[in-house]
Amino acid sequence: MIFNFNAAEVFRVAIKIEENGKKFYDHAVKVIDDPVVKKLFEELAVQEVDHKKRFEELKAQLPAQPQTSDVWFPENEMEAYLKMMADQHVFTSDESLQTSMAALKNVRDALKMAIEFEKDSVIFFLSMQEATDSKKDQEMIGLLVKEEQTHLRRLALELARLGK
Repeated sequence: MIFNFNAAEVFRVAIKIEENGKKFYDHAVKVIDDPVVKKLFEELAVQEVDHKKRFEELKAQLPAQPQTSDVWFPENEMEAYLKMMADQHVFTSDESLQTSMAALKNVRDALKMAIEFEKDSVIFFLSMQEATDSKKDQEMIGLLVKEEQTHLRRLALELARLGK
């Protein structure tokens, strides 16, 4: 393992991912015209807010010891590193998101982009889970994976309904 992240660090990243996810879905609703997909994206935006709250609650329940980092970075570099990880690998930064959204041509593009982002979320969380030594932390991170898999399934079903 390169890094030994703990659950508190992963929850901080998860919160950032959910914030970026909400921005994506809110923006996508404005540029697509399919009423069924619009409704799905509106629901997913609400769920991103709910997930963020849930992750904040789970993070608050962690004992004090696991909230300390296993990796030391001077001058709060860990926080900057985690933010960069979320921005680079999952729901991207606002600037990158705007660029991607400008390239959308239709509802299928929006669904495919959402699917890619949700896949990235699952991969990110699974990677973080693997990089964590504590069994309890791994179980908590597993909760994050399940939340994102639910989004992914709904999006994939909708894309199939439209005929890929």
